[in-house]
Amino acid sequence: METGFYFYSVCCFLIIFSKASAIDTISPSESLTDSMTLVSNGGSFALGFFSPGNSTNRYLGIWYNNDPMQTVVWVANRINPINDSSGLLKIESSGKMVLQVQNTTAVWSSNTTRSVQNPVLQLLDSGNLVVRDGNDGNPENYLWQSFDYPSDTMLPGMKIGVDLRTGLDRRLSAWKNWDDPSPGDLNYGVELEGSPQMVLRKGLQKYAVSGLWIGNGFSGAPNTRLNPIFNYDFVWNENEVYYTFSLKNKSVMSRVGLNQTEKARERYTWNPDTQTWKQFDTFPSDYCDNYERCGPNGNCDSNKLPACQCLTAFSPKWPERWNTSDYSGGCVHIKPLNCQKGDGFIRIRNVKTRDTTNSWVNKTMNLKECREKCLSNCSCMAYTNLDITTGRGCAMWFGNLIDTKQLQSEGLNLTSECLLQKQVLVHNARTCSYYISRILGDSVSRLLHLEKQGKVKRQESKCKENKDENEDMELAIFEFGTIAQATDSFSFRNKLGEGGTLAHGQEIAVKRLSKSSGQGLNEFKNEVKLIAKLQHRNLVRLLGCCAQGDERMLVYEYMPNRSLDSFIFDQSRREVLNWSMRFRIICGIARGLLYLHQDSRLRIIHRDLKASNVLLDSVMNPKISDFGLARTFGGDQTEASTNRVVGTYGYMAPEYATDGLFSVKSDVFSYGILLLEVISGRRNRGFYHENESGNLIEHAWRLWKEGKLLDVADDFLVETGDQSELLNASTLAFYCTAAS
Repeated sequence: METGFYFYSVCCFLIIFSKASAIDTISPSESLTDSMTLVSNGGSFALGFFSPGNSTNRYLGIWYNNDPMQTVVWVANRINPINDSSGLLKIESSGKMVLQVQNTTAVWSSNTTRSVQNPVLQLLDSGNLVVRDGNDGNPENYLWQSFDYPSDTMLPGMKIGVDLRTGLDRRLSAWKNWDDPSPGDLNYGVELEGSPQMVLRKGLQKYAVSGLWIGNGFSGAPNTRLNPIFNYDFVWNENEVYYTFSLKNKSVMSRVGLNQTEKARERYTWNPDTQTWKQFDTFPSDYCDNYERCGPNGNCDSNKLPACQCLTAFSPKWPERWNTSDYSGGCVHIKPLNCQKGDGFIRIRNVKTRDTTNSWVNKTMNLKECREKCLSNCSCMAYTNLDITTGRGCAMWFGNLIDTKQLQSEGLNLTSECLLQKQVLVHNARTCSYYISRILGDSVSRLLHLEKQGKVKRQESKCKENKDENEDMELAIFEFGTIAQATDSFSFRNKLGEGGTLAHGQEIAVKRLSKSSGQGLNEFKNEVKLIAKLQHRNLVRLLGCCAQGDERMLVYEYMPNRSLDSFIFDQSRREVLNWSMRFRIICGIARGLLYLHQDSRLRIIHRDLKASNVLLDSVMNPKISDFGLARTFGGDQTEASTNRVVGTYGYMAPEYATDGLFSVKSDVFSYGILLLEVISGRRNRGFYHENESGNLIEHAWRLWKEGKLLDVADDFLVETGDQSELLNASTLAFYCTAAS
């Protein structure tokens, strides 16, 4: 299977339309009715109203004009069908497209933000519907384009990915079924956690992933260079991350898309002789393409029986389950690893290591430098070239190797560590830069950031708990004097600044507790121990500490986008986080909570989950922070009580605020409040409505009872986001707040 594995399904659509004209543009003085179509200049595509399958509903869509099946590639009003033939599309003088029913009610509109004097709506021969300025000499200077808002189909020249400047996330989502173009649960796009990769999801679960782009394709299908039909590209820079494809022969017709029925993505090319579509490839294509088929450190080979094998130097974690084809536990090292003894590498040839969530890349390193970098970090488990066409670049994986597949032809030569288990935090600052902004009690913390490069030394020692304890924390101790020198004796001008830089280039943030905080040495150590043991991509990460005399300091990795509340409650910045970004953020927070409550060694109750304690990294991945109030449960304990209720009113569960009872339900309640704030852009505390009293959650409950739940969402999210996801998230918020 070659690298471009993208997909579509030939669906039989009953298209009801009439070709009343062959024009490709309309202006504000014109409109498109149900009996009309726009046809692109070259005749490739048509825009008009249609009814899919056996449905009688009407939708505005784009389809192949010369295809007898008239295969639809884009739908405007996916969620809001029209039930008669009164639909009308017009472009306003401002450049905004509006789809109306009965010439009055709007069922869909474009989110054009820039107005022009002479707007023109045009259907291009690429299948792209655009709004442009008719007076602009550059015909590609679009005010709006359908390629930015794909449905289930990707066409040549379209970008699937994220614009980091605007937050625009172009994703494919399958039709619910052949009669209903509303979004199903199968979706596909770029995800930025770790290193960017293409991810196919079924609901919230990963279904299949592409892995790294390695120069001529994704890691599991490196033979793209031999493909005679397509050119593929994956662009990853400071402005955008996206996948695209083009055709080597412009006369070829091709499309890719999602098939909800087959749970797959498929690519088709047009056969002019038979006037039909021919499937070029599909993904997942075999047993081993499904995500994490063989568990952590397993290697899936579809030519073997059983297909799941352990990587070299690994054995099944649960042998009895493994022998019954339950591979969920994956594999573990046969012998304990020891980073200090200088063990070497084992080469694993022709494999597809696909999940990049826990990976790091550098585009300029050579393979030798990559090896040395991996050896210097005891959490690095594997490395390889990033670009196999030039031999340049470095890719490294940390922790378990997930979703490895054995290829039968030339693939990725992965070099895997068989020694690395301990952690020394030497990561790239831009790729995994975390920022902590936490305040304990009544302003007893001072947030001070290092900003002088090369000023901080790190002792090769550990933050030890107690000489009688068996476990040491793998953290660095920082000297108070060097931190003070690097911050100009904790100058106020550095407070809440831009962070600091260690000698090796890593940005960090420092929290210095005030001497009046009341936190003793034992409490400080216990807090450090708790945070140090938490290892999850959606939790903030601790690098080191300083406990010298009566000074207490914690050192974290830097989080450049600060906290979630600085976006959702700020009228000037709120639109930076569109709904797709907010949806990814709330899903990431949920994964972090699941780890705390269920997957960490001890059940941990955060007790202060709120928007200001969710930090955002350089690509807006969420990290839960502030574990100063966290408590652990052991064994079968599910609930505890306290006489000292701490936390933030407005986020506290009722039984905790009134009786001091806390459990996982307490965090779930806080998560529900946080969901409502992310959806509405309003704070639960201090909420005001001119016709109501009470807080945000009471306001939302009233809307729920009135059947107006969508009214709780911020207007711009309703206009530009996925309304079904908004409704589902709002409903989830009610379940969370009712669970306490």
